[in-house]
Order: sequence, then C-alpha cells, then structure tokens
Amino acid sequence: MGSFSLNLSMTHASGWLIQFAIVSFVALFAGPLLSKLPFAENFPLTLLGLTGPQTIRLGVEGTGLLTLWLLAVHAFRQMPDNGRGFTFISRIILPLTTLVVLIVGDKTMQVVGQSLIEDIGTQRYSLGYAATLVVTGLWLTVAWLLNIDALHHYFTAPAPPRSRKKTPQTVDESHDAHERSGPSEASDSASADSPDNGSPPAMLGRYKVLKELGRGAMGVVYLGKDPTIQRFVAIKTMRLDDIDDAEKLQEVKTRFFREAESTGRLAHPNIVTIYDAGEEQDLGYIAMEVLEGTTLKHWSRKPNLLPLDKLIPILATVADALDYAHQQGVVHRDIKPANIMITKSATVKVMDFGIAKMASSSKTQTNIVLGTPTYMSPEQIAGKKVDGRSDIFSLGVVLFEMLSGRPPFTADNLSALLFAIAHNPHPSIKVIRPDIPPALQHVINQALEKDPALRFRRASEFAQELRACLQGQTV
Repeated sequence: MGSFSLNLSMTHASGWLIQFAIVSFVALFAGPLLSKLPFAENFPLTLLGLTGPQTIRLGVEGTGLLTLWLLAVHAFRQMPDNGRGFTFISRIILPLTTLVVLIVGDKTMQVVGQSLIEDIGTQRYSLGYAATLVVTGLWLTVAWLLNIDALHHYFTAPAPPRSRKKTPQTVDESHDAHERSGPSEASDSASADSPDNGSPPAMLGRYKVLKELGRGAMGVVYLGKDPTIQRFVAIKTMRLDDIDDAEKLQEVKTRFFREAESTGRLAHPNIVTIYDAGEEQDLGYIAMEVLEGTTLKHWSRKPNLLPLDKLIPILATVADALDYAHQQGVVHRDIKPANIMITKSATVKVMDFGIAKMASSSKTQTNIVLGTPTYMSPEQIAGKKVDGRSDIFSLGVVLFEMLSGRPPFTADNLSALLFAIAHNPHPSIKVIRPDIPPALQHVINQALEKDPALRFRRASEFAQELRACLQGQTV
C-alpha cells in the first residue's frame, strides 16, 4: 500500500487558458493582417457597402469573437473543478469573455462598420451598447464577489511547484504502515489496526473528505478539499477516543497541536507544507499539501539503485531541508526512503515532519516502538532525548541503503534489530560496493556513529560532505 492510485480525471485550467489565448490572438490580429494582404482589395464578397478589406476584417474578427464567446460558454459548463484554486475561472470566464467581446466588437465596428452603425441608428446603437456593457459589468462584478475568497487566495498565496503541473494522477503516500521492507519493521504495522474501519467522515473541520488514501501507524490518511479556496489537501488523522485517561488525553492533544504548529511554521521548498490542524469527531487531523511523485523507496532495492550523480544531490538536498528544520527546533524522527519523495516536477520533498512525535504520546501506553525501527538512531531506541543528530543517523541509514540495496542493520526479530542498531557496527559499504569512493565511505561512517557527539554536528555539514564526494574532493 505504499502507492495509491488517484484517478481524479480532471483537466487543468491552463489547458483552457491556452485555448483562450489562441482564439483571442486570432480574433484580435488575424482580421487586420488578412485585410492588408494584396488579395483583399479585389475580394469578391462585400457586405452592406463595405470595401473588400473591411469585409474581411469584420468577418474574421466577428467569427473570432463569436468563437471566443462559445468557448467561454463551453468552459463555463464543462471546466472541471481541479482543486487547485482555479475553480473561480470557470465562474467568471463567461461574463469576462462577454465583456471582452463587447468592447473589442465595438472597436471593430467603429473602424470598419460605420455604415452598419448608421443603418441601425447611431443613437440607438450607442444606447444599446452602453446598456449591454453595464449589464455585463454588473454580471462580472457579482461573479467576482461570489468567489472573492478563492480569488484572494489565488492572487496572494504563493503557488506550490506542482500547481503548474498536470493534476496528479497518482499520489504516493509513503507513510502507510504496510509499506515495509522486511520483518524488522513489523512492529510499526502493529498499530495499523487502530484507525476506524468504518466509512470516512464527510467533513474534517472545513475540509470535505473525498476518499481514503491509506492507513498507517498514525491513523487514516484521506484526500480532502478546502471548498473555500478550492484546494486539495492530504488529511492525516490520529484517533483520540482510544485514550481513556482524561489527563493523558489532554497531554496528547497538547502535544499534537504544539507539534502541528511548530511543523506548520516550516516554510522550505523541500519540506511538505502543512496548512492546518484541528480536532473533529474524536480525530486529530493535519491538512497538508498533496504531492505527486515517487518516493525513494522505489529506488532502494536492486536493480533500481540510482547512480551517484543522481542520488547524492537528492540526499544533500534532504540534508539541507533537515538543517533548516533543526534550526527551527523541529526534529523529523522518522527519516526513511518512504518519507522522501521526488515529485513529477523533479522537486525533492521531505514528508511527515514531526508526525512520529505527535503520535508518540498516544502509543506509549501500548508499548509500540515509535518511528520506523530500521532507521532509528541508538538514542531513539534508548528512549533518550533526541536532536538533529538523530535525523543525521537516519539519513546515514538511508544513504547506505540507497547505495547497497539493503539497510545496514537487519535481524530476524525486532529485539535483535534494536540491539544491532544500538551496539553492533555497521557493515563496510566498500565490501558491498567496491566502486564507492573512500570519501563517501567516510561520510557514511561518520553519519552512523553510535555516539551522537561523533556524528556531523549539523545536517548542513552532512550535505557539504556529500557534495564534495560527488566532486571528488574532501572538505
């Protein structure tokens, strides 16, 4: 269940905008250009006393404007809701296009159609044009005001990189409990039974719940939509009604929302954006951006291993994102290939910041091991206070796995695995991959030191060393 197909069958608004741009170009420029060609003077068909060039221009511009208006009618009726903040376009496109057609059509008539205006009556034409212009302007104003929230969001909020891509066809939700690489991680899936197996709620806060995407240790993940700004969100939930002790419940809620607030302040291009958090129907929920892409888990096993020139920039970018988070006082606690995504726009995204800690206080009562055991640091296993160096260890595990096709620590059962991580030295990467540069082996060895004090002090140092390895240098 590591990947979930999401067939939304939606058309991006940009497709409609391209069509409008082409038709508008033809309507505005084709007529004047064609009317100036040599054949126009001798054009055999004329209308109502117009010259050949005037007839060509009026006919071409009139056809173009009519096509533009018919396209607006079609868009108004069929432009789908793509959940990206573009829905307002379908609602204002018809009055806006009608207004443009009226203005451009009048300018065309003033240039080439004076005889037609005289036949109608100059005063009658002016009054009719003015009245139609006022009515259309009021129509556009009403449509604008009815969608003011979505319009404000669209024009003021910075669009995420994916908004310029095709609407997602797949959503790779990597935090599912069943996305496992072996028996060593079986304990993490034990908590997957906790989410409610019933139908999804209709709403979570202001978000409309569309469908379930998957289930993980934290709870159920839903696809939702903010109807105010017409944006899709991934909604991750944590059950609160499983905790009977009132004091414990309050502690869980406090930590949940404190962590959601802290991670929600992270504004980094390589960290998944958290929009909102709340409580609804005994569920704590976090709303965050929906991504399309593939997680590193896809490339963590042979024969899919990435070459060094592709892998190292990705993990260096992850290290930079972690360094930023650490400077904000946020530790990830669950770095693994499944929580690192490469989007369709080739952007590296680190997912699930703070989620493991959010879930921790509700899981301790059932003695569930927090995080994903294979990637946990020795201090995590010991239950000690962790800082950014714990994430560095986990990223070292990821680096080892992405190079070798296997994690550095494996065992037949959870207890043996945790002991190995805490006490056993990791295998030499050079034995598994003799082609690995010595500098990269040194980076792995330092990242996987049992003692946090011996690791890189900051994730930015980890990133710097990785890039130096790629350049064949040492720092």
